[in-house]
Amino acid sequence: MADVTNPANMVKDDRSLYSFAMPITGALGAILGYVAGNAAGSGLLGLILGAIVGAGFAYAAGTFFEGKRTQGRLAGIAFCGVAGLIVGMFAGLVSGLLIGAVLTWVAFWLTTGEYRAGVPPYSTSGQVLWHNAFRFICGLIFFFLIAPILVVIPLSFNAENFFTFTPEMLNFDPEGYSLRHYRDFFNNSDWQLAMRNSLIIAPFATIIAVSLGTLAAIGLSQSHVPGRQAIMAILISPMIVPLIISATGMFFFYSAMGNWLEENLGFSQTLSGYIKVILAHAALGIPFVIITVTATLVGFDRSLTRASANLGAGPVKTFFSVQMPLILPGVISGGLFAFITSFDEVVVVLFVGAAAQKTLPWQMFIGLREQISPTILAVATILVTFSIILLTTVELLRRRSERLRGLSPG
Repeated sequence: MADVTNPANMVKDDRSLYSFAMPITGALGAILGYVAGNAAGSGLLGLILGAIVGAGFAYAAGTFFEGKRTQGRLAGIAFCGVAGLIVGMFAGLVSGLLIGAVLTWVAFWLTTGEYRAGVPPYSTSGQVLWHNAFRFICGLIFFFLIAPILVVIPLSFNAENFFTFTPEMLNFDPEGYSLRHYRDFFNNSDWQLAMRNSLIIAPFATIIAVSLGTLAAIGLSQSHVPGRQAIMAILISPMIVPLIISATGMFFFYSAMGNWLEENLGFSQTLSGYIKVILAHAALGIPFVIITVTATLVGFDRSLTRASANLGAGPVKTFFSVQMPLILPGVISGGLFAFITSFDEVVVVLFVGAAAQKTLPWQMFIGLREQISPTILAVATILVTFSIILLTTVELLRRRSERLRGLSPG
């Protein structure tokens, strides 16, 4: 007796190859073929050929390559790649490989019944449809969020001073790509000054934010602290209040503080300017530290600190020997968020800082307003790469924190 819980058996019982898998894969092939055909100057022909190829892939996946997914996918991808190479040279090869990868994946996904793998075996067709439609919608939302970032990366290698893809780039001509904008970033004194200021301001702001935010989170985690909810709301208000309002308030406060430092302590305008920007960015980063450390303290075992006190350790010794090792992932995560906030911030530094404190985002803003330079795209790519590295580190630390607290990383 066939196992009805096996997706492969369900697809053969519920949906036939000819009435389900082939029409859907053929429709997707028609759409992709139409897009590729338009690029080659013949949309209708691309639509027809795409539909035939898509339906053919589904038929082959359900017959000739049944149980041979890897061989079937490689054969389909190679077929589309060769066809694209014949029609459009290197650009056609790349497009063909991508189309082949998509069509072969969908063909096997439908013919093997994997589209039902995430739902109970008793689900109706409507429930299965909604399950996969929901996943598709989530994928579209993710693409909508990530696409603007992905477009910037190839544009940063443009050989021309344009913010658009040139014909050479679209044809994957090596002459259309260059590292000239990256060289301009590393050789231009204005960009290097801005980079140096960002690397000075962000670390100091992060140290202050982590120190004050960690102490605040530990204090607010104590149940006997009066008015801790109101204090928490005040401390995280820089994250909630519109940035332009915060920047306006900081301008008046730090301007008076800078004048006092210069008149009474003899600080230079440059030094007082750095101090003002660092303190302002620290204020913006403290809420992130408080939230991440507070979340880490939720699973903290208070009996450990009591045991440390009973063994004669003082509060400082207990903090560094018992609490800090366990909440360290949350502290580092908050520090990384505070660093990113300071490194990417431009509104507050425009209000509080001066030309000597020009940061990288400020220089990018000037480049967009005064002179359109593709070097901005190169800098944006560097910042995106840097942010990805930091966020990956945050995720790894989050998983480590959950493991330390006995939770299952999700």
